Amino acid sequence: MDSPRYLLAIGTKKGLWLATSQDRTTWALGAPQFLMQEIPSVGIDTRGGRTRLLVGVRSEHFGPTVAHSDDLGATWTEPEAGSVVFPEDTDAAVERIWQIRPDSEDRPGVVWVGAEPISVWKSTDGGETFELNRALWEHPDRDRWGPGAGGAAVHTVVPDPADDDRIHLAISAGGVYMSSDGGASWSARNHGISAYFLPDPEPEVGQCVHKIARDADGRLYAQNHRGVYRSDDAGDTWTSIADGLPADFGFVMLTHPRRSGTAWVVPLVSDWERVAPEGRLAVHRTDDAGSTWRRLDAGLPEYDWNTVLRDAACVDAADPVGVYFGTRGGSVYASADEGESFREVVSRLPDVLCVRAAVLDGGQGV
Repeated sequence: MDSPRYLLAIGTKKGLWLATSQDRTTWALGAPQFLMQEIPSVGIDTRGGRTRLLVGVRSEHFGPTVAHSDDLGATWTEPEAGSVVFPEDTDAAVERIWQIRPDSEDRPGVVWVGAEPISVWKSTDGGETFELNRALWEHPDRDRWGPGAGGAAVHTVVPDPADDDRIHLAISAGGVYMSSDGGASWSARNHGISAYFLPDPEPEVGQCVHKIARDADGRLYAQNHRGVYRSDDAGDTWTSIADGLPADFGFVMLTHPRRSGTAWVVPLVSDWERVAPEGRLAVHRTDDAGSTWRRLDAGLPEYDWNTVLRDAACVDAADPVGVYFGTRGGSVYASADEGESFREVVSRLPDVLCVRAAVLDGGQGV
């Protein structure tokens, strides 16, 4: 049998780059695709024995859409009428596709999209077409949601692989919301999260959550606008786990696909100084659900003042897990040992907005 191969998809402000590797040490970078178009989101769907790339494309001329490829980017399909289109009665238009999230192996064909303006969409045909979730679009809390610095969007969708009906969303700026009935209704889940910058320091609605992730045991982790948190009860309550980090601001939150209690963050100084502390970019990992943290920077440059955005980081499903991230300065780094050491994959790309990685069957070609 051929050795496994690895795919790294890099979405930038001015196009998409795909890189492949046999060992996650040496990478071959392909030519740019969708050049001069913004790629804020990528999904890699490896369910059912195939690999489908799903890309959120934003053109200043044609607007946003989701394109897909079943041959690792050799050809792309873009629906002529668009795949994420608001119904006429909403009087709304999609501004940007912020998140593309294939569901679990047990739900083939289901793909979720989070978008700007604040909305969530569901596909049951592998990302060919998407339907607006009316319950969130018409939610009574909507008038209390507002735009974060990057816009008003659902930027994270986290379906629960153990529960067909449970889905968590992260809304900027609205907070964490959960559905326990497959998206028929949604409720805020932000109790215990602090928002020092608001009149009510612990609002249930209106939180500026930057990223959420679920670990192998179902715990939830959140990187907020100032604050790093964990929930052991599906988001009903949150506990701070920021002690031991050099700063509690940032955008990244990653979790291990199989090992409980392991998560990664990339701390930045603050909302006013969106750079690594002292310009020394590093990943921090916990292996005990946030009780302690380790700084990981082997192989990273001594100084790097660039920001890592919320979806410009990811993990793969290999053993050991690969950790990847890209910066607004156009560098992308890969670790084949869960963050213990990094190598630069590529430098001098446009702003990196999204990074996604997958383990591929050795027989597939580029």
